[in-house]
Amino acid sequence: MKTYTKFLINGFIKSFLNVFFIMASLVFILNILKEIEYLSDKEISSLYPIYLSMMSSPSIIFEMLPFIFLIATQFFFLKLFNNDEIIIFKYSGLKNIKIINILSLVSFVIGVLTITIFYSLSSNLQHYYLQVKNQFSKDKVYLAVINKNGLWMKDVVNNQTSIINSSKIDNNFLSNTFITTFDEEFNLIRSLKSDKIDIKDNEWLIYDATIFKDNVSKKSDLIKFQSNFNQKRVESLFSNLSSLSLLKLIDLRQNYKSLNYSTVDVDMQIYKIATYPLLLVIMTILSSIIMLNTKKSNSKIIKIIIGLFFSVVIYYINNFFNVMGSTEKLPLMVSIWTPIVFLGLINSILLININEK
Repeated sequence: MKTYTKFLINGFIKSFLNVFFIMASLVFILNILKEIEYLSDKEISSLYPIYLSMMSSPSIIFEMLPFIFLIATQFFFLKLFNNDEIIIFKYSGLKNIKIINILSLVSFVIGVLTITIFYSLSSNLQHYYLQVKNQFSKDKVYLAVINKNGLWMKDVVNNQTSIINSSKIDNNFLSNTFITTFDEEFNLIRSLKSDKIDIKDNEWLIYDATIFKDNVSKKSDLIKFQSNFNQKRVESLFSNLSSLSLLKLIDLRQNYKSLNYSTVDVDMQIYKIATYPLLLVIMTILSSIIMLNTKKSNSKIIKIIIGLFFSVVIYYINNFFNVMGSTEKLPLMVSIWTPIVFLGLINSILLININEK
């Protein structure tokens, strides 16, 4: 490896780590304040907010990585400008495009390591964080999970516990559902089976039910069943996909398909993770272009402001297309790739004549 390549790689990694730890520290502190507010009325150890913040911070940092790369690249070039090293490189025959290529390769490698190691760590910590946080939630009397055997729900209403298993979800209807209800001592009260249950509201409408009680079965055209769950709550329970690793997301996708549940959100999360290294490369290139086109400006603040401006614009572009994809107003692949292709085209255009900067 050539000396200048080592120099650029080491300098960029140092810049990235500095920005990464600064941003991580800010996220950690803000999370502590948020947890203190949430736990203010609960009798717990004073160290508990720190504990919760340590588990939830990595997931937030993962979402911020594209902007961390943009800012880290800016600080890397500021150092080159301040020490006139960029001029030395230019007179030594090292072109700007070569520098950008080296930084892009480093960004891609870090991106791959991020989705294979850091994301797995952050998702596991986030999953454990949600489990711990649920202990303090008023909603812990009920829970839901999707596995290969369908949708399972535990629901507690009026001191009665119901275990609900359904093999399919179609909008606000559950199909092939079995509900078993127990009293406070977990003595069996009754079981019922139905192929059509409307869960649009908290008062479920159970059609054509077969009721099993005291070893006797009977039919009922319509039963009203009070529940903590409704369609909106069931859908929201599985929205925090950042707590699942890539392998768990793939497994969840298969379970969703067997349940006839929409896989759009899971697919979007998988594609988002898969394209993450490419997004980090694009942000690095964009930041490099910004810095090389503003190097004549002596104001560091202006350069940083320009970078932050583009960060905000890119965030809203990504968010817009994510919403369009998750609501199925755009095909999933279009919503994922449009921002990346758009930013890639802008970078390609701006890279023309970059060696003259």
